Amino acid sequence: MSVGLQLAIAFGSVAALLGLMAVVRRLAQAGGLSAEVQRKLVHVGTGLYALSLPWLFPDRWPVYMLIAVTLVAMAVLRVPALSRGLGETLHGVERRSYGDFLLAISVGLCFFLSDGNALLYVLPIAVLTMADAAAALAGTTYGTKLFRVEDSHKSVEGTVVFFVITLLIAIICLMLLSDLPAPNILALAAMVAAFGTLVEAQSWRGFDNLFLPLGLLVFLAVHSQSSLGELAALAALFLAAILGFRRIGRRVGLTTHAAHVYVVAMFLVLAVVEVQNAILPALVLVTHAWASLRNPCGDPHADLDIVASLALFSFGWLALGNATGWNAVGFYGLSAMGLAMGFAVIALRGNLPGLLVVGAVLFGLRTGTVEFNPPDTTWAEPLWGLALLCLAVPAVAAVAAPGFFNRDRVLKLTVLALLLPVGYYLAAVFGPDWLMPFDGGTS
Repeated sequence: MSVGLQLAIAFGSVAALLGLMAVVRRLAQAGGLSAEVQRKLVHVGTGLYALSLPWLFPDRWPVYMLIAVTLVAMAVLRVPALSRGLGETLHGVERRSYGDFLLAISVGLCFFLSDGNALLYVLPIAVLTMADAAAALAGTTYGTKLFRVEDSHKSVEGTVVFFVITLLIAIICLMLLSDLPAPNILALAAMVAAFGTLVEAQSWRGFDNLFLPLGLLVFLAVHSQSSLGELAALAALFLAAILGFRRIGRRVGLTTHAAHVYVVAMFLVLAVVEVQNAILPALVLVTHAWASLRNPCGDPHADLDIVASLALFSFGWLALGNATGWNAVGFYGLSAMGLAMGFAVIALRGNLPGLLVVGAVLFGLRTGTVEFNPPDTTWAEPLWGLALLCLAVPAVAAVAAPGFFNRDRVLKLTVLALLLPVGYYLAAVFGPDWLMPFDGGTS
């Protein structure tokens, strides 16, 4: 297929999406469709089209260009003057949501991270497209038993529908796209349905459009070849973690929802990194809870925001490392270390001896992690100077301007924690040779 034809299909796809939104809007005006129904109709149409992308384009770059153009279009439709027209099909719901952006981003990331593996792409996108829409429509139409998620509610009925549809999708995809034996297919499908249902039930502000497909992709990539015994042990561990976090969460002021989300977040982290590389991300959650108890901020759902932050920069480092071919797990650890330091400083309220102790502990944990990691992850070492700067920048900022972090605390500290690691990583990979300590291996 020629480059010109692929470009035409890509731009035509965006035009088709806008056309779909126009048709849905017209149907809504004629038939009185609710905002949720309009949004889900667009969601289903977009998702079904996304399933065809690996076979529609012989090259990968038109898909990424299509995602970028779609994101621009979604941003334009959030302009107030336009949001009252076509934009109402996506933004007419009362709750605050980033679902349209996150859907496009998750399709792009799943396309990239699946690396041509049909199962890893099709199953997550199919679940996001069909199970999520069925659950939302069943919940809004028939839901009577509700549970709170942030400032809104979800229904038990919708959650049950999600589990059943996901189970069926998983069985069909595993039968058609893998050569696993029947008992493994049933066990893995049940795990996929249970894990996906928990992720969907606990997501907020449209984050299920990101967490759900990427969570399922990671789960399948790591556990699709696991034995029945390993899957059973994993299910038991996951259940124990949920029960344990619920008990601990009450003692540190976490809601039941936040405790469940913390379990999901750590489960995903442990699925993609070795145990030693999950210590610093886990400390991000711990120090955030500590800071929230000692020095609360004005953000109403900071305990959920920190999980979103951790998930986004975790997936971001994973995608960046895969894109460049240079393992990014060490820089991921630097980001988590800096973020944990920022929260610890806020919790300690400028207590200098305490700051020095926490900084030394975090630096020591980061150094120990490097020692346990294989050579392909340590290609940029030694990074002692960068590590000290990653500790110092959020610490100095939190001490010098504590009031600055009374609102949007998670967002501001996350940006500070990412600045130096991302900058150095990009410079080391794409910059002059003197930034490279030695020729390391690729991931």
